[in-house]
Amino acid sequence: MFVASGLALTVCSCGDSTADRMRDTAAEFADALNADDIAAAARATTDEKQATTTLDGLYDALGKDVEFHVGDIGDNGDFTLDATWKLGPDGKNQWTYRTTGDLEDTDDGWRVHWNPATLAPGLDIGPLSYSRADPSPAPRVLDAAGGEFMTQQTVTLVNLAPGADTAAVAALLRAAAPGVTAASLDTELAGAQGKPITAVLLRESDIAPVRDALTALPNVTLAPQNRLLTTDKALSSPVWSGLTEQWQNDVDAAAGWAVRARGTDGTQRVGGPDAKPAGDIRTTLDPALQRAAETALTPIEQPAVIVALQPSTGNLLAIAQNAAADAQGPIALTGLYPPGSTFKTVTVSAALQAGAVTPDTVLPCPGTENIEGRQIPNDNNFDLGSVPLHTAFARSCNTTMGRLAVNLPPDALTHAAAQLGLGTDYITPALTTVTGKVPVADTPALRVEEGIGQGKVTATPFGMALIAAALAHGTPPDPALLQGKPGTPDRPAEPLPAGVADQIRTMMRETVTAGTATQLADIPGLLGKTGTAEFIDDTHAHGWFVGITGDLAFAVFINDAGSSAPAVDAAGRMLRGR
Repeated sequence: MFVASGLALTVCSCGDSTADRMRDTAAEFADALNADDIAAAARATTDEKQATTTLDGLYDALGKDVEFHVGDIGDNGDFTLDATWKLGPDGKNQWTYRTTGDLEDTDDGWRVHWNPATLAPGLDIGPLSYSRADPSPAPRVLDAAGGEFMTQQTVTLVNLAPGADTAAVAALLRAAAPGVTAASLDTELAGAQGKPITAVLLRESDIAPVRDALTALPNVTLAPQNRLLTTDKALSSPVWSGLTEQWQNDVDAAAGWAVRARGTDGTQRVGGPDAKPAGDIRTTLDPALQRAAETALTPIEQPAVIVALQPSTGNLLAIAQNAAADAQGPIALTGLYPPGSTFKTVTVSAALQAGAVTPDTVLPCPGTENIEGRQIPNDNNFDLGSVPLHTAFARSCNTTMGRLAVNLPPDALTHAAAQLGLGTDYITPALTTVTGKVPVADTPALRVEEGIGQGKVTATPFGMALIAAALAHGTPPDPALLQGKPGTPDRPAEPLPAGVADQIRTMMRETVTAGTATQLADIPGLLGKTGTAEFIDDTHAHGWFVGITGDLAFAVFINDAGSSAPAVDAAGRMLRGR
């Protein structure tokens, strides 16, 4: 509490000794309040017992960050008292008011006549309380079509204290939370060392069928709360944490607060502003595509994600993760993995810009080749002999791409990747992203590895979707999840030279019509690039597919898929199902 002299007086025309005594009493009262000395403040009043009780309750309710100042004292001992409270967890809500009081000459000397209203407005009605006032109705998070994507909903925490029947609780929760077992609850309770635990948080639709049964169990309590949740339970994912944060910021900015006095007939507001209206948050998400992407990932057991955006605007249209991916966090946006052969889009771009090749340049594609001490094999050691570059790209010849990369300057791949957005950081409202890293390849062996998307090259699914968008658009678009609020890159992207993007798109089309993604050939105009990225001593492989169709660019990633085929299949399910 702030401690200061509480007296700022305009003294009355009483005799000097009377004025001095009144001034001293008022100062004693205000200074004691400012010093949080309840006993001294109560002794300065005419009812020490009642004053003590009231002050205890007042400070418990409103805190102790308050400053009192005495103003004018009249001839009859009347005076004004100015107060400023700092309320709320951060003390930003300021309640300022002026009250009046009376000084009384008693047998024990001058005292402040006890009146609770002298301390604060409404205190004569009853005890005061402070509460936050959120905007009502609460803002919603909307998809691009204006439908509700996330709304404030009531959720219930199921809390267990020691002694709870964990088997009975687990049985009741089995339908809504099959991962909660008696054994897991017993372990949590044992680790809590006698304190209660939260077994699970349930939506209203999940708690409703078992609410009464849970309530009837000893040592089980239910605590309802308000949370921002996706309207479709299946779309719940850590990738929306940025939307939750944006929503909370908007609610906090619009919130009001209230000090209320509780009387015998209810409460009465005595201070604080109303909440301001808070507008809905409009996202760029395409609801049909989002659902199609989610459905496409459903059959996959390994962590799998899809990121889709609009090349012409940078708008994020879908960010989908299956349950296994959700368990690892927002890997669609921040998970870094070797991109494998999808990175050949960058390698070909660098080679074309270096002027060493054209799409029709005939190059060798042996089944395996030792390049700078690194034995580079094609998938199952397929051998095409000598073929045009566009065929080597469509069929994903590692040996061709490794040989191309080794003859490039050390920074060529880093530069070409940056032209497509990989390695760029974006500050984007409601979105936390990483694109990837392409270190300068200062040795031939490293250039060989990076040329086929291995070695020290890493990319996120978001970063690879951005590459696809950059190839469709000619330059990487600034990503956006909120309508009209694009991200800001940490550096401007250098546009691709004229014709390079066109040449790569033609090769990506051949990948679908006559290359490694022919199972998608029925999708009109689709362009793509498959990728298999080895890891863990080359005994496991991630599966990738990046694609472009019309004004849609996307990346599919499946952790430890073994090959690109599952990612290609997922892309097909999404595109055919939207």
